[in-house]
Amino acid sequence: MARIAIGGLHHETNSFAPQPASFERFLEADAWPPLSRGGDIFANTEGANLAITGFVEAARARGHDLVPLVWANAQPSGPVTEDAFERLAAMLIADLERSLPVDALFLDLHGAMVTEHLEDGEGELLARIRRKVPGLPIVCALDLHANVSGTMVAHSDALVAYRTYPHVDLAETGARCLPVLERRLADEPLHAWHAKGGYLIPLPWQCTDIAPAAGLYDLLRQLERDGVASLSLCMGFPASDTSACGPSVLAYGTPEAAAKAGDELAAALAEAEAGFAGRLWSPAEAVAHARRFRRDGPVVLADTQDNPGGGGSSDTTGLLVELVRQQADEAALALMADPEAAAAAHAAGGGTVLRNLPLGGRHGPEGVEPFVCDWRVEALGDGRFVATGPMYRGNQVDLGPMALLSPVPAPGVKVLVSTRRLQAADQAIFRHLGIEPARMRILVLKSSVHFRADFAPIAGEILVVAAPGHVIVDPCALPFTRLPPERRCAPRSA
Repeated sequence: MARIAIGGLHHETNSFAPQPASFERFLEADAWPPLSRGGDIFANTEGANLAITGFVEAARARGHDLVPLVWANAQPSGPVTEDAFERLAAMLIADLERSLPVDALFLDLHGAMVTEHLEDGEGELLARIRRKVPGLPIVCALDLHANVSGTMVAHSDALVAYRTYPHVDLAETGARCLPVLERRLADEPLHAWHAKGGYLIPLPWQCTDIAPAAGLYDLLRQLERDGVASLSLCMGFPASDTSACGPSVLAYGTPEAAAKAGDELAAALAEAEAGFAGRLWSPAEAVAHARRFRRDGPVVLADTQDNPGGGGSSDTTGLLVELVRQQADEAALALMADPEAAAAAHAAGGGTVLRNLPLGGRHGPEGVEPFVCDWRVEALGDGRFVATGPMYRGNQVDLGPMALLSPVPAPGVKVLVSTRRLQAADQAIFRHLGIEPARMRILVLKSSVHFRADFAPIAGEILVVAAPGHVIVDPCALPFTRLPPERRCAPRSA
């Protein structure tokens, strides 16, 4: 059996978001583990829905000897600081050099990392590793939103991407990497075929539970046979200002089989272009519609442009303003990341009223301001709980001190306030502060798609809302400087 080094580095970079990812952000645990080194990787990722977890479980079942290096993740945000990238890359490479000799390397990467000094974070990391260990087999797991560059392909033996959005198959993807790596170790054909798509895909319409993405991934599974070791479709992350921004098709296997499968999937992606569209609701019309809704289950309003999972600040107030203005009842909003408000609530105590407290709106964009009114402190929590939904299930979550606040002018509105950002993709967030989400009439979730895994089963209806935020749905509204002219900034309609 083989001696395999393992590690990972995750960051999804929104080039247009104001908050950078410093080294300290990688030290924090939120819904994912903090920076882990050596044996702590096994302890901190065991049982989690992570690619490294799936790879470890599959490799151990096959009797391989695993050498843990470094695994780190930070919440999506603006670019990773130069200091953070250089420290993490140096740490990973130094630990790899100390672990030599090894037979192979598995890396759990994202694929859409941009730093203050590098356009292609993962490409640079892989190039540095390849210079240190020129002939070492390297297989990487990638996020479905990876912006795959030619450099990433050139300096790895295989890149294997998630197939679901919401991402419920991270561990499964890690497990799928093992037979690909074993094929490389056995010197079987692993020819790489890579092509970029011709257009960017807005995040809300990348959901693999609905057309056209669902059909593309069905086709992918059918094509992964007859000499194809791995076939991936990366939808891309459209808020990264890079020359590799956009969807990619990756195929590995015999040259003929990889090219045939890759060509067919790339052609299907091109044909699906007009289908990547959907309705965006304004905050006013979405809240009005939700108040009129009378079928079973809450109306879910996806505050997609303030999705912290896409680099949003998770503190914009556009939908909150409408909930209060329209006197919504049995409505709950999650999560409003405001450390100052959370601290004020804890200092005052449950049952008190915080006079003229500004909530949220501290990070823009232009026109977004804190919402100021009197707030009743309905409940308090330490922000530590175990996630229960399909994406984060079993993970220890730590959001720092939390509070449930209701505006005195509209007591039917409940706002879940946290110290740290996290995408509202798990019902346990609400239960931590005593709210049963299925019993609410309106749920406002700062999320684009991941919320669907846990909330779609209880929702009466789902509306995607375009309130102001830093995760712009329409990529054509972004001030790109590196997007190649041949790649359209959005899908063309039929």
